[in-house]
Amino acid sequence: MARNTPETAGDSVEESAKPDRSTQAKAAVTVVRTRVAQVVWVLCVAAAVVLAAGALCIALKANPDNALVKLILQTADKLDLGVFSRGKDGVAHFKGHTHEALTKNALVNWGLAAVVWLVVGRVLERIIRN
Repeated sequence: MARNTPETAGDSVEESAKPDRSTQAKAAVTVVRTRVAQVVWVLCVAAAVVLAAGALCIALKANPDNALVKLILQTADKLDLGVFSRGKDGVAHFKGHTHEALTKNALVNWGLAAVVWLVVGRVLERIIRN
């Protein structure tokens, strides 16, 4: 009968403790998927923040000649994807050219667009991660 000496028993423990290549590959894929999911989530949150900032600029009557305000409004116009635009093509359209109507259009349409960006971002993040 062969006896397990401490020397031979230690060898089998060391070999089983080493992760094999497939385990390492799975771990690397998991890390990459997690990072990509985080990037997608951060981009969607950034889009929602820009839309919210654009609506806030409209509501607070920010100076449209200011370069930062202009950048935020132009970016928000692109991020609304045309479905949630402030004009007649938006989901909700309040008639009139008063500040109240413009504010309502911006808050409702861009607010909905921000929510959509957050929901889509969270769903994509979960799909990519898993």
